Amino acid sequence: MSKNKQFKALLQQPNAFILPGAYDGMTARLIEESGFPAIYATGAGISNAQLGWADVGLTAVTEIADVVSRMSDVTNVPIVVDGDTGFGNALNLMRTVKQLERAGASAIQFEDQVAPKKCGHFGGKQVISKEEMIYKIKAAVDTRKDDDLSIIARTDALAIYGMGEALERANAYKEAGADVIFVEAPTTIEQLMEITANVPDIPHIINMVEGGSTPLVSLEEAEEIGFQIMLCANTVLRSAIKGIQESLRVLKQERSQQNIHSLICTWEERQDLFKLGQIKQWEKEYLEFDVAEGAPKR
Repeated sequence: MSKNKQFKALLQQPNAFILPGAYDGMTARLIEESGFPAIYATGAGISNAQLGWADVGLTAVTEIADVVSRMSDVTNVPIVVDGDTGFGNALNLMRTVKQLERAGASAIQFEDQVAPKKCGHFGGKQVISKEEMIYKIKAAVDTRKDDDLSIIARTDALAIYGMGEALERANAYKEAGADVIFVEAPTTIEQLMEITANVPDIPHIINMVEGGSTPLVSLEEAEEIGFQIMLCANTVLRSAIKGIQESLRVLKQERSQQNIHSLICTWEERQDLFKLGQIKQWEKEYLEFDVAEGAPKR
């Protein structure tokens, strides 16, 4: 089954699932090896980790596509890509779809913010008109080469215009051809329930941001409310930051690695993650050959 079909199957299954965020090949591989069924290529995480800047729309589509292609090369599960606003108008978005689909996306998320966008849990957001976003979604649907590539439509209108406008947009985006709906930054359980009740018959994403606007719920609670995907976009990134800070603190304070072992993976765990055994097998198969005969030694 293709990765795109795998993701479609996840959307159709009765149970909700957790979608952790990755920001490079290493974190994508860790997520897959931890047993999660899909990976989220987080725009905020890529901006933080690759650029060293906050999520305020500074990344370019080429930078996102480059990271996604690396993730795709080393994993076998679907990758959901944060496509921001499509990096411009509907024509820019069409190019974004082509680039991210080539890079290995199985689903692409687009939002109705004005470009350059901001993190959905930041203040000062602005949104484009509902009509413009409808045509951007239609452009995405018409541009994808594989009909199994899922288009996720996100609206940030809730924080600006209220629930009524957010629900109206969500239903309009559904009618425009979106495969998944994502109403960003609800602030209460009641709002979460209102979203799924008023935009029926389509999978929904709940975005769990630790310290963000939306109350944290468990996967079981999210499923009960009616959400299919529980997005944990930057849990991996933030745990990595914390771990690195602690290791550096010990290293600086003690001037030794003697007491750092509990904070780092073992040598063997590192080499296993990065497939050193597979590389050695390839070396034996493709590099150990007799020059005179031109044939591998087997």
